[in-house]
Amino acid sequence: MAAMMMTVLVAATILIGCTNLAVVMATYGDHNAPVGSIHVSGEVWCQDCFKPYNKFSQGDKPLKGVKVSLTCMDERSRVMYYNSDFTDEEGYYEMEVEKYVYGKELKAKLCKIRLVSSPDPTCNVITNFAGGKSGVKLWRPTEVFGDTVKYKSGRFFFTTPMCEKPDTSASQENNNY
Repeated sequence: MAAMMMTVLVAATILIGCTNLAVVMATYGDHNAPVGSIHVSGEVWCQDCFKPYNKFSQGDKPLKGVKVSLTCMDERSRVMYYNSDFTDEEGYYEMEVEKYVYGKELKAKLCKIRLVSSPDPTCNVITNFAGGKSGVKLWRPTEVFGDTVKYKSGRFFFTTPMCEKPDTSASQENNNY
């Protein structure tokens, strides 16, 4: 009888301990659980500079396999997070990052999305049309749902090598005339 009472007492203690743990977790949260994310998406197209402006600005075709990067800095302008993604057949990319990296909060306003490279030999010159070359800061969320904040960049563009302006600044400096 004493052994049975001891078993019941141990089982009750374990049950109460588990219940208290559940109350603590519900009150203070699980510090290992994700606490939200930043989701970034957009498109990359190839544009032909020989077309009229209305067709040029609309883009010619989506680019598959383009590398796009997301770089987030801290308040002291140090890289805190870097990630990249490749576009699909429709020129679409998307990246998601947790809001906390190594215990520090990523500030979306200190993040930039930019073009890195294109695998298409006929359309591999980065343009700064819509900020693809210099990078675009995440500044206006397109959607907020719970702890997830979504940003959509404008359409980025590459162009053909025929459209690239030659860099003449170096040749003018070395001119001995």
